[in-house]
Amino acid sequence: MLQKVLFYAILVLPCMIACSSRETASRKGKVLLKDLTLIDGTGRAPQPHMDVLIVGDTIAAVGQGLTEENATVISCSGKTAMPALISAHVHVGTLKGTTAGAANYTRENILRQLTRYQQYGVLQVLAMGTDRPLLFENNLYDSLLNGALPGARLHSAGYGFAAQGGTPPPVNGMDRVNRPANAMQALQQVDSLAALGVQTIKMWVDNYSGGPGMNAAVSRALILAAHRHGMKAAAHLFYKADAEQLVADSIDIIAHSIRDKEVDDTLLTRLQSQEIIYIPTLALDKFAYSYGETPAWTNDEFFRRSLEPGAYELLTDTAYRRRTRESAGYQRSKAAFEMALKNVYKIHKAGILVALGTDSGASAPRAQGFSEHLELELLVQAGFTPLEAITAGTLNAARALRVDDRYGTLAAGKVADLLILHADPAASITNTRRIAAVYKAGEEVSKGPLQEE
Repeated sequence: MLQKVLFYAILVLPCMIACSSRETASRKGKVLLKDLTLIDGTGRAPQPHMDVLIVGDTIAAVGQGLTEENATVISCSGKTAMPALISAHVHVGTLKGTTAGAANYTRENILRQLTRYQQYGVLQVLAMGTDRPLLFENNLYDSLLNGALPGARLHSAGYGFAAQGGTPPPVNGMDRVNRPANAMQALQQVDSLAALGVQTIKMWVDNYSGGPGMNAAVSRALILAAHRHGMKAAAHLFYKADAEQLVADSIDIIAHSIRDKEVDDTLLTRLQSQEIIYIPTLALDKFAYSYGETPAWTNDEFFRRSLEPGAYELLTDTAYRRRTRESAGYQRSKAAFEMALKNVYKIHKAGILVALGTDSGASAPRAQGFSEHLELELLVQAGFTPLEAITAGTLNAARALRVDDRYGTLAAGKVADLLILHADPAASITNTRRIAAVYKAGEEVSKGPLQEE
């Protein structure tokens, strides 16, 4: 008898769970967004006078003249819909106020920052190698990844990999970064990381900030081990020579711009043929020198509301501005930014997938949420069209996170993660900042940081 009961439970319980999930989705009801301009994320031209039907957490239909019984109808005349943004290179939890550190990494701080990303229309982020054990305890990571908790869904690269004595130093919350002494230890550490369920590893390979770079045998072992576990390997780099070595070793993601030299045709061909993803983090390089002056965005409320407490006062302080301008790296940072612009455009025109990422959240100047919108603007400055920049921040970033089967575009069958904007970003990319509503899995979760009417 007991065996029959257990058999029945095993047979029926998955069905009960599935039904419960469907009931939860159905309780969200039906929403019909009427008469909007649609930017679907694929690069296709905006489509005017379109309707979007959302049933539960899913886009059920996209078209003109849609009707649906018992749906909540919302007039969107004059507004534009686009997929929610995805940022494939951020840091979450270690920053609080104007300092970064291990003590800041709490459940409360993580949720607070993910909610900020959500307010800015960024509904998925990949934290690149600075997470801590707390994330993987008590089902927290699964809940954040699945969207069961408020804010952006969090993907994690777990604990990153760096050279012993190299970048990043083990301070500011970086003390959990692995520092393998040799290839064998690198393999073992990737095995341990894979057990946490992460899908990407992050390695710091260059010596731009001083100290040794990563030994090529170690970085090669990390890539090999990641691939054995079905994981992608992403690299923090600066130099073209490091990129060439990593490409030869089958890296998957270049997680920063190449900033010392212009990329050549040989490297472009390798990047394209190996389908390597390029995350330029232009906002990082813009922030590196901009506060030597007074950036145009300084008094923009959209920017100010993205900052940590005390960050605005820090960034606008006369002494801070002077130290930035007089620092040894000031001119080098400006030159690096200009090279990054040149290279990302060449890489894009060569047909290589460029995905949005910003390195936001690593320090006080790298404002979470605002950085993602600035990155779109900088891609356009580099030569992208607004629609190409949007694709980098939606479909391409979804591909980098391997979630493009459900996210990144507005189409029937996709999860209803989308932004409603007061103006068309195809006309001006800064219109992505004019947020009227943010929908996460079919539910309105924010009207944007400015609550614009």
